[in-house]
Amino acid sequence: MTMAHELGRHGEQLAVDYLRAAGLRILERNWCCAEGEIDILAREGPILVVVEVKTRSGRSHGSAFEAVTAAKLAKLRTVAARWLSGQSEWFSSIRIDVVALERFAGEFSIRHDRGVS
Repeated sequence: MTMAHELGRHGEQLAVDYLRAAGLRILERNWCCAEGEIDILAREGPILVVVEVKTRSGRSHGSAFEAVTAAKLAKLRTVAARWLSGQSEWFSSIRIDVVALERFAGEFSIRHDRGVS
């Protein structure tokens, strides 16, 4: 596994821990279909929360939030619809969140943006 993959997996676990502590119930991790992948699917009350996790160890590739483009959001909506088509659970709405983890000087900072559009 490359260092980038290890960093990503570690960041994703930190995001799961953070979301659980915030009261969200994790439904799935790394759910894939032909259209793409969702890092985390969670429930917050009646809301389905689609979570994109971005982990960075520096700014050479821009900030974590800059990596979540309009095209990426559109793809997440498509993949979420595919996931929902196979579920019997009811959700009142769908929300896309971004959890950005950035590590500078050893420690991670976590920023959680809810309802990214």
